Amino acid sequence: MQNLRSIAFMTLAMAGFAIEDSLIKALTFELPIAQILISLGLGGTLVFTGLALINKHQFFPPDLLSWPFMIRFFSETLAAFFFLLAIAMIPLSTASTILQSVPILVTAGAAVFLGQTVGPRRWGAILFGFSGVVLVIQPGIDGFHWGSVLAFIGAIFLASRDLSTRVMNPNLPTLVVAAYGFFAALLAGVMMVPLSTPFIMPTVAQWLQIMAIVFFGVIAYAAIVASTRTGDLAAVAPFRYSRLIFVLIISVVVLGESPDLITIIGAVIIVSSGLYSFLRERRLAHLDAINNGH
Repeated sequence: MQNLRSIAFMTLAMAGFAIEDSLIKALTFELPIAQILISLGLGGTLVFTGLALINKHQFFPPDLLSWPFMIRFFSETLAAFFFLLAIAMIPLSTASTILQSVPILVTAGAAVFLGQTVGPRRWGAILFGFSGVVLVIQPGIDGFHWGSVLAFIGAIFLASRDLSTRVMNPNLPTLVVAAYGFFAALLAGVMMVPLSTPFIMPTVAQWLQIMAIVFFGVIAYAAIVASTRTGDLAAVAPFRYSRLIFVLIISVVVLGESPDLITIIGAVIIVSSGLYSFLRERRLAHLDAINNGH
């Protein structure tokens, strides 16, 4: 029952992020991307800072200056910077497909930087997944766009964020970590200002869209935290890929995008690779538990 609840939270989070991304993409046609990102970062920071203060959490804990936390913060900043730039430049379906490489990057990073054992089968799955990323990016082909490279750089920094979270002090309050996560997005928006067109005063409809972006961003962030903190990670993690399903539906039905066959094939390869890695890791963990039990 606990895993079912966590899976429900993960699916809710992925739906929330998909809606947030689609609202951002739609708004980039009307407002500067830096203005949108600053609004999202500021809104989320205020919400989670308020909740942290209400719960009397220490907002400047000693671990704030630890290397894992600092790497997490700056990785989140750069992930938001590159991925939001990509969303503004290329179809949302393409950017979100590339984003699905994060679990593959995390597996590879855990082996290289954290010393986690990754056997030849999972290395094979990682290379297979990267072939899917290359297929979507389409280097050297007419369909190539630099925005796809920016999306992949954003995915690399998201993987760096997830890896640093693994070694970060688990006693850091979730609300404080979330507040700093949205502050990182705010900082990314400020960094983007020199690349952006001048800010404009939003209309009432645009303010409502900005509020919706903040709302879905906060809900999705809270849901993913609830999911990963209460359930079996091996059981819950594969449902991260539901984000791609939600994004593809929204991209086609609402944004009028038409993902090409190469992108769809690349998505299948990336997701298949990630799911295999998850299932393989779960099986090995089960075998270790049996051996330790004997």
